[in-house]
Amino acid sequence: MSWGFENDPEVQEELEWVDEFVRTEVEPVDQVIEHAWNPRDPVRNALIKPLQQQVRDRKLWACHLGPELGGPGYGQLRLALLNEKLGRTHSGPVVFGCQAPDSGNAEILAHYGTDHLRKTYLEPLVEGEIVSCFSMTEPHGGSDPTGFRTTARLEGDEWVINGEKWFSSHALFAEFLIVMAVTEPDAAAHRSMSMFVVPADTPGIERVRDVSVWGHDEPVGTHQYLRYTDVRVPAENLLGERGQAFAVAQTRLGGGRIHHAMRTVGLVQSAFEMMTRRAVSRTTKGERLADKQLVQEMIADSWIQLEQFRLLVLRTAWRIDRYNDYRRVRADISAVKAAMPKILADVAGRAIQIHGSLGISKELPFGKWVMESFHMGLADGATEVHKVNLAQFLLRGTEPDDGLFPPYILPTRRAESRERFAEVLAAAADDGGEVRA
Repeated sequence: MSWGFENDPEVQEELEWVDEFVRTEVEPVDQVIEHAWNPRDPVRNALIKPLQQQVRDRKLWACHLGPELGGPGYGQLRLALLNEKLGRTHSGPVVFGCQAPDSGNAEILAHYGTDHLRKTYLEPLVEGEIVSCFSMTEPHGGSDPTGFRTTARLEGDEWVINGEKWFSSHALFAEFLIVMAVTEPDAAAHRSMSMFVVPADTPGIERVRDVSVWGHDEPVGTHQYLRYTDVRVPAENLLGERGQAFAVAQTRLGGGRIHHAMRTVGLVQSAFEMMTRRAVSRTTKGERLADKQLVQEMIADSWIQLEQFRLLVLRTAWRIDRYNDYRRVRADISAVKAAMPKILADVAGRAIQIHGSLGISKELPFGKWVMESFHMGLADGATEVHKVNLAQFLLRGTEPDDGLFPPYILPTRRAESRERFAEVLAAAADDGGEVRA
């Protein structure tokens, strides 16, 4: 067995091109467009589409997808190295065709959509011509599907959907929505729901209000509070089998969580770079910030956290590639998901402190990133839920100890060892050796 941390030369060359491309071409675009996900914005299209073509020419488009869907089929480990570069930008994932929620929705359509759905929605989605929405969370139940009330009933050859959905991601721009609804009310909670493709212009969809996020300076909120009233879709718009929404959802959520983490590595790296540059550039009381011990501690702690988190993300990506089954890596993904918001908040917070009043101003992005850490703590499942899931997995199969004291206390272990090595100890004593009592 051998272990290595070096990339193949061709992969490293590719990553170096991506890094330079993102820094010199993509980051400037972030400063002049309102929202990279908005395909109706002519400024966005004029700036982003040529960059997307360069990415296609390099055969780096939609690297999360296999060749059968128009992507190069990178695998999660190589994708992690790519997403680190993209995560430092707003537009990067869109420029490379791997943005959320579209990447996850594409996986669902690829696995569970009919030929008609794949032709109508998957193909233009993969090509970057349209964007989509994942409409799952509800205003009274949050992200816990066991409390959902939105229903879908089959009437002839149509499903009729009624209910409310909160924080439907990028619904403002979406051409279609993937909706989770209760179809089997008498079944166990995890077998009671199904998923559907709903065209965004379907009658009965009411945009109750647009929802903005703190730190995102967009003129209109891109997420929406939606109300579905007798919304009718063809029976074939069902994704997967009836009652199988949980299984369908895991197709996108497992990948979505690890992809968020990959991009967060890049965001934290960006904050760390700015922190170190400020530390060696700013002086106070006759010396650099970099010479202050507490600043040195902040820099050291940030680097340690970053490297620990990055290695956990890469190891998890490697395990996904090895097993090709998100279910076998659920504990690893939960660990990554739980660690992600804290490292972003910690490092962005230290970057604010080192930059002083400039750090809390809107002239630097750190405040937005601190708020983004709370977003990361909620997206695709709350941090607390993932910690509980991880703990339950780690405790599974652990047998309880009998007796007043656990068998691993030192007096017990010492007595066991003395009994095991009694002959050796006795011989040493006979030879005049000193035997510890």
